[in-house]
Amino acid sequence: QVQLVESGGGLVQAGDSLRLSCAASGRTGKAMGWFRQAPGKEREFVGAIGWSGRQITYRDSVKGRFIISRDNAKNTVYLQMNNLKAEDTAVYYCAASGLYTSPRENLSEYNYWGQGTQVTVSS
Repeated sequence: QVQLVESGGGLVQAGDSLRLSCAASGRTGKAMGWFRQAPGKEREFVGAIGWSGRQITYRDSVKGRFIISRDNAKNTVYLQMNNLKAEDTAVYYCAASGLYTSPRENLSEYNYWGQGTQVTVSS
């Protein structure tokens, strides 16, 4: 019922900023999350935002650098990434939950996923 498409990835240098977008079609997801997966690594939680946009959680390594926001009128969620580091290099995925309204941190709590967008940070 929910289809997600990420965009905004690219190649940047360490210290640069990048904003990812996730556009939803069909029914808008409730809680929305961002995950990332580096080559040879497990997919990991980046951050999530609740339905109202007031509740937001982040993994410790991106706190103070990344900002998640959403515009429900546009059915879009954003991931603003500042002061990027080489360790941030990964495919970034947008995910939506059709059940939860508050931020969730586990992959199993999301039932809709985008195809991902590549973010590469050179140092």
